[in-house]
Amino acid sequence: MVVIEKVFSKDQVSAYRQQLATCPWGDGRKTAMGMAASVKNNNQADAQDPKVRQLANQLLARIGDTPKIVSAALPHKIFPPCFNRYSETEEYGYHVDAAIMRIPGTNEVLRSDVSMTVFLSEPEEYDGGELVISTEFGQQQIKLPAGYAVVYPSSSLHKVTAVTRGQRVAAITWMQSMVADSSLRQNLYQLDQSIQNLINANNTDRAELDNLHNVYHNLIRQFTQL
Repeated sequence: MVVIEKVFSKDQVSAYRQQLATCPWGDGRKTAMGMAASVKNNNQADAQDPKVRQLANQLLARIGDTPKIVSAALPHKIFPPCFNRYSETEEYGYHVDAAIMRIPGTNEVLRSDVSMTVFLSEPEEYDGGELVISTEFGQQQIKLPAGYAVVYPSSSLHKVTAVTRGQRVAAITWMQSMVADSSLRQNLYQLDQSIQNLINANNTDRAELDNLHNVYHNLIRQFTQL
């Protein structure tokens, strides 16, 4: 589980919210699959609306331009981002994201390895609405500032608790990683972050950095599935 700071600036979040306020929304249960539909109670922006598609494409561009997301997820395929909204009493009970997803408008499918939620509402705008992820260390509750994101394994049992005041708006997407194994992906992420920290420290011998880069990229070559 990795928190990504400032995927969007405050101004970018505000622009997103203004655009989403003028988009058509519908019952989120229509987009849920299997058992998830029975515990989903929210609204989702119409993915076919031109404004929504434009916003989704802007988020896709931000994913590619955010090194920490790329490092954490190593994305091979990305599902077009969706936008959801939880008003008072709305929630999404415990569920697991579908393992295989068909990319809308194509014959392509992706295996959901990594899920990502981008928060578009400030924490003080609503009560409740925490993203709760079950992990081997217990339940982790996440409620981040607007513009921040969290990346976590799609295999995780998770939920969004009921909103009791205000409104929670977020973007969600799923990625098929080039490295399917979540433990290996985590180790590669930690290795890459250590390399970046050493580069930023500006006092590490270049030959040592080259050796670490060599190990990292050779591991990627060894374990990548395309």
